[in-house]
Amino acid sequence: MVIKKNWTKPEMQAGCLILASGSETRKRMLENAGVVFDTVPALIDEISLKESLISSGTTARNIADALADAKARSVSIINPDKLVLGADQTLVCGANIISKAQNTQSAKETLNLLSGRSHQLHSAAVMYENGQPIWRAVDTATLHMRPLSGSFIDDYLQAIGSDAFWSVGAYQIEGLGAQLFDKIEGNHFTILGLPLINVLVFLRQYGMLGQ
Repeated sequence: MVIKKNWTKPEMQAGCLILASGSETRKRMLENAGVVFDTVPALIDEISLKESLISSGTTARNIADALADAKARSVSIINPDKLVLGADQTLVCGANIISKAQNTQSAKETLNLLSGRSHQLHSAAVMYENGQPIWRAVDTATLHMRPLSGSFIDDYLQAIGSDAFWSVGAYQIEGLGAQLFDKIEGNHFTILGLPLINVLVFLRQYGMLGQ
């Protein structure tokens, strides 16, 4: 990494910011961007909360925001003196809000549904301090999946193995999943699951990153 001589390293120390997530992808994005933070996974029943929001007719965008909010709130309550970042992502294709696949069969069903169609990824981030929300952002990307043959889906799922189960949509765009698409509209970080640029803007304004 090249650092410009006129750039002043910000006084940001571990413990000032907490990422309320166990996501290795989000952790890696923040680390690569030079953000110093601790990680405390949120202890919430994410599946039940998401199902409740879907059944009440909440939009996919607002579900992502609500889940990110719940994660940040749960960690902020026990860490009131810290800045806490919660994040979540939802995928919507037509009227269908898609969740992570639990097994190979559900991953195959997801890819068959997305094949030849466009879908949206909504990535949300919420900041909490002293148990209260102080900032939030949601960014959206649209991905156009090319028509996939049954044999390609089978070969793809065999190649990526259990990786199909830890990201919504059963793909990672930064890996073999790039082969599934013929057009992508939106920010790369948003597709990975965090509106990173928005987060960095907030952290600069908050005084945790250099100007």
